Amino acid sequence: MTPAAAAPLICAGITVYSPLRRWNAGPGRRIGIAGIGGLGHLGVEMARAMGAHVTAITGSRWKVQDAPRLGADEVIPAWDKKAMEAREGSLDLIVSTIPVNHDVNPYMDLLRRDGTLVVLGVFEPLEPPPDSGPLAYRRRSLAESIIGGISETREMLEFCAANDISPDIEVIPIQDIERAFKSIVNREVKYRFL
Repeated sequence: MTPAAAAPLICAGITVYSPLRRWNAGPGRRIGIAGIGGLGHLGVEMARAMGAHVTAITGSRWKVQDAPRLGADEVIPAWDKKAMEAREGSLDLIVSTIPVNHDVNPYMDLLRRDGTLVVLGVFEPLEPPPDSGPLAYRRRSLAESIIGGISETREMLEFCAANDISPDIEVIPIQDIERAFKSIVNREVKYRFL
């Protein structure tokens, strides 16, 4: 693995790997990855390599076409209420990589009984708050996660190397930093700049 490919794994990679391992992504499990960006595209690849059936949930139209290339078995367009409703109760685990506060209730509805939604890196009260009825009656769980430790990071790097998982990156020379910054602000970056 090149240093350029490994560098984003040290943060983005371990951030999604840790909850996938903690909540037992693997064969026979149906895993959803919400938000197919810098973290989410790695989550799709990792969950697939762990042997899970992977559903990508995205709010970006172009990522609906891109998610299967990353290994998603299914894609749910988050803006399509009928598509979301058609998949209610279908997933064991959802890892939400959506980087801002968002309504978790439509995602909670996608969970099976005893399913878990893990929200990554949202450090403020969720708005609107989670609906406690489905949590209680269907024994669903809501959890948060941020990153893994050093030994788990080592494990993740070995897992990625063994399974040929690397982030989609664009390496840019320092002279192009202004162009890169404008691309980030304009949301034109496909997954990650390095």
